Amino acid sequence: MRRIAVSDPSDPLLDGFRDLRDPDLRRSREERDGLFVAEGVTVVGRLARSPYPTVAVTVAAEQEAAVTAELEGIDGLDGVPLLVVGRPVLDAVAGFPVHRGVLALGARVPLGTVSSLGGGARTVVVLEDCNDHENMGAVARSARALDADAMVLSPRCADPLYRRSVRVSMGEILRLPVVAASRWPAGLVELQTMGFTVLALTPSVDAVDLDDVRVEPDQPVALLLGAEGPGLSPEAQATADLRVRIPIRAGVDSLNVGHAAAVALHHLAQARRRRPS
Repeated sequence: MRRIAVSDPSDPLLDGFRDLRDPDLRRSREERDGLFVAEGVTVVGRLARSPYPTVAVTVAAEQEAAVTAELEGIDGLDGVPLLVVGRPVLDAVAGFPVHRGVLALGARVPLGTVSSLGGGARTVVVLEDCNDHENMGAVARSARALDADAMVLSPRCADPLYRRSVRVSMGEILRLPVVAASRWPAGLVELQTMGFTVLALTPSVDAVDLDDVRVEPDQPVALLLGAEGPGLSPEAQATADLRVRIPIRAGVDSLNVGHAAAVALHHLAQARRRRPS
């Protein structure tokens, strides 16, 4: 990397890291420039090892050694600027105290399409109208940990590369293939045509208990989850092959979508490993 010491918060080298607390400004700027922000030593390391090119890294001086150690030996970082700043400069540029002490800019790449999943995917997570960045990050982290091969987003989902999504996922969303369904719920039909069984997760009492769902080791499954609050649309539920619920204590309304994804994905992973008796 190319180390550059920066002492002036107005230095143009820092422009890509400005005003991180203004989501509308960041959205327009990141769409225009084709960039996104990663935060924290571990997340920046995962960015550097991901398919997304690292454009620049800004680090508070006291975190430089940790960041350098994390990025050591990673291909593709030659010439990438490492902007070393004082903590007050970093906080002033970002617009809030950056407790993790490091930010990086990644270059966006176009999202894939449903058809780009290919024949190797067995488990995919599908999000309908997920507009909460932290929930999206939590689902992506569970998906990476629990054997999902990709995440499919309906057209009205939030930006999967917004800073909070990337941070909550601990950078795992950068290593999980994310594809966009251009039409909805036609994207579910496309998955079914490709051989996926679509399981719609709902708290409705008339849905099949997750404990009763059996999955063959090589059976492609698409786990469909809705937005926090409204849940899945009637159209999505009607398109799914099976409506499934997680059995929970009576009187509890539902689980957070990130928690529900983790429970369901764990069940599917375990079901695939079971041997016939």
